[in-house]
Amino acid sequence: MNPLLIFLLLFVGIPLVELYFLIKVGSQIGVLQTVFLTLFTAVLGGWMVRSQGFATFSRVREAMDRSEVPAFDMMEGAVLLICGLLLLLPGFITDVVGFIFLVPPFRRWLLAAGLQNGGIMRPAQQNSEQPQKNETRVIEGEFQREDEKDRG
Repeated sequence: MNPLLIFLLLFVGIPLVELYFLIKVGSQIGVLQTVFLTLFTAVLGGWMVRSQGFATFSRVREAMDRSEVPAFDMMEGAVLLICGLLLLLPGFITDVVGFIFLVPPFRRWLLAAGLQNGGIMRPAQQNSEQPQKNETRVIEGEFQREDEKDRG
């Protein structure tokens, strides 16, 4: 499918669907309640994204302090950024999608599944050459003590 067509559907289709649902909900519960509900989900979502963003940032800093690459946590931060954008947009469908991605176990599972399906991340495979837990590892080779070499 043409990427331009997908882009057009996203930026025209989603607002139209959101507008349709806003009108439907507004006709059922009233205009002021609909506006209040939209603002409430934006504020609540922003607060939740902020708190989870700080937690993710803390994990990134801890990993960097241990000289590790915090790639997965940084990807979680990117997903949280998208969640924040979805929650700030007025509408109920984007709010539902944003709140779903704010559930940490689901977000991590979805990221891992996406990376595995994309071929970027593979499950760890155990190397048959590595010793098992109770097995001792023997390295064969020759050695010579440095202090004996100087004497002889």
